[in-house]
Amino acid sequence: MLSTVPDLLTVVITTSPTPSAPSTELLSSVLQSLYQNCPDLLTCRVIIVFDTYDHIRDKGQLKKGQVTEKVAKDYDEYKLKVKQLILLEYAQCEQQIFFNTSHEAEYGSPNCAENHVHYEVAQTPDAKITFIEPAQRLGFSLAVRSALRAVTTPYVWVHQHDWTLVTDIPIRSFLEVMQAADSSEDAPVKYICLPAIRMLSYAVQSDVQRFPALKSCTDSLRRSFSLASEPGQGLPLTPLFFWHDKPHIASTAHYLARVFPSRLAVRRGEFIEDTIGQKARKQMKEGQWHKWACWLYYPGDGKQLCLKHLDGRVWRGVEGEMKQKMIWKTLKQVDGTTNSRATTIHSTTIDPKLDNLFV
Repeated sequence: MLSTVPDLLTVVITTSPTPSAPSTELLSSVLQSLYQNCPDLLTCRVIIVFDTYDHIRDKGQLKKGQVTEKVAKDYDEYKLKVKQLILLEYAQCEQQIFFNTSHEAEYGSPNCAENHVHYEVAQTPDAKITFIEPAQRLGFSLAVRSALRAVTTPYVWVHQHDWTLVTDIPIRSFLEVMQAADSSEDAPVKYICLPAIRMLSYAVQSDVQRFPALKSCTDSLRRSFSLASEPGQGLPLTPLFFWHDKPHIASTAHYLARVFPSRLAVRRGEFIEDTIGQKARKQMKEGQWHKWACWLYYPGDGKQLCLKHLDGRVWRGVEGEMKQKMIWKTLKQVDGTTNSRATTIHSTTIDPKLDNLFV
């Protein structure tokens, strides 16, 4: 019998300094997309990890943890606004009592006393909302691990602050299939990732078909899982040969055991994709897919897009993006050429009917 979604699932959202701060428009876009395409996620417990920066420099490099003085100041204001936003959305109030605890995120060799990051955890009495704030930059890997240690549900939904959902996500079906396949030796389902643009038609991509072990795994396991709650309906999944950082659902215990088996698994500042993801793919090529049990949601025979990336490192918000597009348009008119950078500028639109839901 399927329990309620909030009983089974915790939502983890990671955020960090962005050019659009102190505006919460980036995260608001994410919440709007959840409201439109998977409202059950807004009923779950939520953990927000406010990753931070390492150094203040004249010129910022966000991927290296370097920000300008203005970005650092804006981020402080941004964190306050995000807390208000989350309280309004998940608790329907503007103030809450929080219990505060202190923790350490250890990493690397235990012989080095400096290999840890102190972080504070603020949690409501009912554990509905949790905020994690590290004293130093964690990086995505350690941010997720720190959040997982506060998760008490069997499954976790991990979501970065710059990915929006663009189609309905059957989260109840995900959970039903994962529970039913929990002890399956043939087709365990421990992780399900949502497809972004480069993952469409994944099962027939050359990166799958040209490796015998991956092709064989796809041919034998790709299927539509039956749903006891919806006779005649199914959940289409295909084996995935990587552990992606983009929005995904996973078994909490599997996540901790497989991705973070020890403090040596990842270093501070790293992404799971760049480290564990590569390790997982190598082992899957050797025939060890079942060790990771990763799947890709595969609606429309792999042709239906589920995610859009706003790229928080460069995204300036809707207004900022429009201004930037006007600048490039003007430059193009002046010199009569297409500026190469203009083609890389990401833009987004927000449903006008939802504009005021998350102000």
